[in-house]
Amino acid sequence: MRISAMIRRVLKEMIRDKRTLALMMIAPLFILTLVYFLFQSNNNQTATLGVRNVDSSLVKAVKNDNLKVRQITSDKSAKSIIRDKDYAGVLTQKDQKLTLTLQNSDQTKSGLLKKSLQQAQVKLKMQAAASGLKAQKEVIAAQAKALKAIQETMGAGAQNSGVKAPASLKAAKASAYSVNTHYLYGSSDSTFFDTILPIMIGFVVFFFVFLISGIALLKERTTGTLNRLLATPIKRGEIIAGYLSGYGIFAFIQTVVIVLYTMYVFKIQILGSVWYVILINILLAFVALALGLLISTFAASEFQMVQFIPIVVIPQIFFSGIVPLDQMASWLRPIAHIMPLYYGAQSMSDVITKGAGFFDIWGDLLVLVGFAALFLILNLLTMRKYRQV
Repeated sequence: MRISAMIRRVLKEMIRDKRTLALMMIAPLFILTLVYFLFQSNNNQTATLGVRNVDSSLVKAVKNDNLKVRQITSDKSAKSIIRDKDYAGVLTQKDQKLTLTLQNSDQTKSGLLKKSLQQAQVKLKMQAAASGLKAQKEVIAAQAKALKAIQETMGAGAQNSGVKAPASLKAAKASAYSVNTHYLYGSSDSTFFDTILPIMIGFVVFFFVFLISGIALLKERTTGTLNRLLATPIKRGEIIAGYLSGYGIFAFIQTVVIVLYTMYVFKIQILGSVWYVILINILLAFVALALGLLISTFAASEFQMVQFIPIVVIPQIFFSGIVPLDQMASWLRPIAHIMPLYYGAQSMSDVITKGAGFFDIWGDLLVLVGFAALFLILNLLTMRKYRQV
């Protein structure tokens, strides 16, 4: 009886809380729909390979639906070409020696190039073997014909006539290429984890700062602390600045801890400046702070605040680069450009895996500053409704 009373109480509270019911029903459908469109669109990974002085037969064999081949006429080094054209790799040839230079900022593309080159070599060897068998059959047939002719003319004292092997037999031998592989970024020991780790660093910072700051302000509002603050002469901007500064200190400490942890525990190789990595994370943390404070004004409880995560935070990870933009449907790609984490993860990956400098990432940093300013302005506007005097 008491259990049924508790059940009725919970049901009544949930039915009264229309927002929670809506979030519980709509948020999972939203996430599942987003995942469906992301992974049901163009999910074939593609890579671009530049080739220079490579046998046409090998170029033809290496082509496939996932590999775009571009002829190179420039005399620049392979690494310079990769930086300029953003190719996944460059293949050059001298005699029977092949040199494959991989960008290696995306291990999936590096693996695709290696696999395509290996398959091309196997294909050429099989073609050469087939040509060799055909040539051998021609030789055997010619020898049989010559032997028959000798037998027929034996009594006439025919001279022993030799049979020359056809030219196709001499030409039909497998091309034995030797491949030497170089890496622009990372090494042969680089893994897919090295690709996604910069993205995950940004996401972890963004997620926890968003959650903690949002719940903290919500608690101040539900306990009446915010109303008491607004009843004093203190300005809304000063309140927001205080929250941002206070939580910003902890966000900075969190960022430093996460970066140092990944460097010394995961042994991540940061090709660029570690200070740029910290700067990007701090900007992401401030965007998450401002966004968390803004979203908290639309939540009536901590439970509701948590339920905003599937709508506000989880889509950020899908569009941060874990799913490459060029694999998404064309109508989905513009959505990434309204996600703060996209710019943070992109600039972080460039610094960590490519050694990008300030002038390479300043555009992304400027966008993050713009997002933070926008959310701060919206915070000031939404806080008006809580002022009592």
